[in-house]
Amino acid sequence: MEDTQHIASARGNNIGISRKFAVEVAGFLRGKNLADAKKKMEDVIALKVAVPFKRYHMDLGHKRGPMGPGRFPAKVAKEVLLLLKSAEMNAQNKGLDIDSLYVSHIVANKGNTQMKAGRQRGRHAKRTHIEIVLKEKEKKKKVEKKSEPKEKKTK
Repeated sequence: MEDTQHIASARGNNIGISRKFAVEVAGFLRGKNLADAKKKMEDVIALKVAVPFKRYHMDLGHKRGPMGPGRFPAKVAKEVLLLLKSAEMNAQNKGLDIDSLYVSHIVANKGNTQMKAGRQRGRHAKRTHIEIVLKEKEKKKKVEKKSEPKEKKTK
């Protein structure tokens, strides 16, 4: 069982965004520092940084630079940025060190796509569940090694 004292999470259920775009954004942010992840999402919203598409890239043109196929999923980036800020506030309420947080787990799953209400049955809508978990980086303890002089072999 994981230590829940050094973890903060946020979850969004049935968000009206594309699941395929959310999967690509999740892969883009996984393992990144929290401040870096927030900055990248703001740049995607401002159309400065493209998200590299690694899975859903059929018939998708390449972007400038060494990244290959990509897009600017601004709507997904707005929602993920809100969740990142929410997870950051949860971490702050827990008393975690904000500067040492990183995105350890982010996943996008399929939400409830059919909304049934009255006569409008079977309408399909884009619905996605997103879960974000932030962890604190473990601080490495310095271990002092005693340097002993090596003995010379004599014949």
